[in-house]
Amino acid sequence: MSKTSDYEDELVRLQIQLVETQAWTIEQGIKTVIVFEGRDSAGKDGAIKRITEHMAPRQTRVIALAKPSEHEQGQWYFQRYVRHLPSAGETYLFNRSWYNRGGVEPVMGFCTPEQHTQFLKDAPRFERMLTDSGIVLIKLWLDISKAEQAERLEARVEDPLKRFKVSSLDAEAQDRWDAYSKARDQMLEATHSGHAPWTVIATDTKKQARLNIMRHILRRLGAPGVKTPKPDPHIVFDADRAEGRLAP
Repeated sequence: MSKTSDYEDELVRLQIQLVETQAWTIEQGIKTVIVFEGRDSAGKDGAIKRITEHMAPRQTRVIALAKPSEHEQGQWYFQRYVRHLPSAGETYLFNRSWYNRGGVEPVMGFCTPEQHTQFLKDAPRFERMLTDSGIVLIKLWLDISKAEQAERLEARVEDPLKRFKVSSLDAEAQDRWDAYSKARDQMLEATHSGHAPWTVIATDTKKQARLNIMRHILRRLGAPGVKTPKPDPHIVFDADRAEGRLAP
């Protein structure tokens, strides 16, 4: 049996378990937020697409906000995200989130150093409010090596079907690699907590990363009767055990 066939078979098995698990979360009225963060081209879009492909359309939403308007820039920083939180039985997936201020904004100069520092203090408190309200919060950092990112960014430009993935900031991802690494490390250290831990996903092998993300989500939700294999510890690991394992 080919590796592609093995991948497709396992993908379908996990998607079935996601459907079973979501049926349970809807029945139980569980509010679920899954945050996808990571460097450009780390695989957020592809993972989210496979996860949501067969999920209940009325109870599932992908949140991918545009840059804030002038009015939103004058609000409490977290205010625009609060409007996009789930009600009972809903699962919301954030394709980038409030953690824009933990990475892109400080690196690109879209916020002040003081705003960045304040965010790192406020994020754990904001997330405590979410989890205390009953939200199941799953935070994923998708990590990728510099060489793999360069290959994927180049492939985007050459593929006409990936036109909408091409961004003017793509070149900055490589040029400011070290600055992004520093921001990532600061963010993970400051905002990894017992109530809202970060889980790191090594994504250089894209298909295996997707499968392991799904396994992690399923085990975090823990629906009765849904038995999912443990994620590969070489691909999925807690942020507080990530020293020496993150792309430098």
